[in-house]
Amino acid sequence: MIAAIMQPTYLPWIGYFDLIDTVDQFVFLDDAQILKRSWGVRNRIAGANGEAFLSVPLSGHSQKENCTFVNTRLAPEPKWRKTHLATLRHAYGKAPFFAKEFPHLEALLSRDHETIGALNIAFITATAQRIGINTHFIEASTLKGVTGRKDDRLLSICRVIGADTYLAAQGSAAYIEQESEGGAFGGSGITLRYHGFDHPVYAQGADPFISHMSVVDLLMRCGSQAALDIIRSGRTPMLSCTDMRELIA
Repeated sequence: MIAAIMQPTYLPWIGYFDLIDTVDQFVFLDDAQILKRSWGVRNRIAGANGEAFLSVPLSGHSQKENCTFVNTRLAPEPKWRKTHLATLRHAYGKAPFFAKEFPHLEALLSRDHETIGALNIAFITATAQRIGINTHFIEASTLKGVTGRKDDRLLSICRVIGADTYLAAQGSAAYIEQESEGGAFGGSGITLRYHGFDHPVYAQGADPFISHMSVVDLLMRCGSQAALDIIRSGRTPMLSCTDMRELIA
């Protein structure tokens, strides 16, 4: 069984959804600390004037305290939700699939989620289902017996859920491969592989094409029915630890 483990990003990019689609079980690392100005609270869309950031305000957040996705509350005022929706209308009002896709997005962002984790997870799971991904989701905060930090924690989660292969995002190689090949996974009996993905180009209306936007950009431009095929077109073979160490050397 192949598993992936990621923090629940706000309006993730399409590579995030390909990672979900590639595995059998996807674990939201919702008990990880959330940092301001991280992808956990903001993301980018391609508007009429180029890239635009959408950032979610948090309530009572402090990077000196144990503020995680699962316990950090959203700012209570509704203004930011209205601002995000207005920005999306302005950016995509003339996009081919705006009329079909925007109501679903509006319903998700308008819902009264208490925490940033609840908001992000609701968007990711609903969007995955809408585009045809059937991967099983788990929240790390619900698991018992998980120990350790960084790659030791990832390995512990894999053992708890019974995974025999861990598919990691390439960005995590910076700390997993820091001291030894495969980090904590070396000699553990659980195979470590890295996600391979080359961002596909689709009909965006921008020249040149702007990659690594939120999945919202793809949905508005191409629609949910075509989205998964486009996402899968960017998938490349999984990378070994040796492959990744050569890439980051």
